Amino acid sequence: MSAPQIQVFGTRKSKETRAAERFFKERKIKIHFVDLTQRPMARGELTRFVQKFGLNALLDLEGKAYERSNLAYLRTTEDAVIARVIETPKLLRLPLVRGGKVLSVGEDLDGWKAMLEGE
Repeated sequence: MSAPQIQVFGTRKSKETRAAERFFKERKIKIHFVDLTQRPMARGELTRFVQKFGLNALLDLEGKAYERSNLAYLRTTEDAVIARVIETPKLLRLPLVRGGKVLSVGEDLDGWKAMLEGE
């Protein structure tokens, strides 16, 4: 069985993203890291996470970026919020991790383990 392709979307400053990197490195799993401060997440990729978890589950509702964005008060469409998230990755609960068909949001040890077990 080949090792799963693991993609980690996050930022270098996010301690949760570093935890995901460490989790996979400790298990000698090579990851493909996408630094969202360098390269925005593709809309299609983000949409996959939105379809699975719902948009609110992806947003860091406690974070300063969310507070500053006024998204809590704006009446807006999901598409507009997705566009905002692509521009401002700090709005997300990081990391977003994809291993095959398994997706996880935030620090999710169970989700990461499921990626390694394969479905």
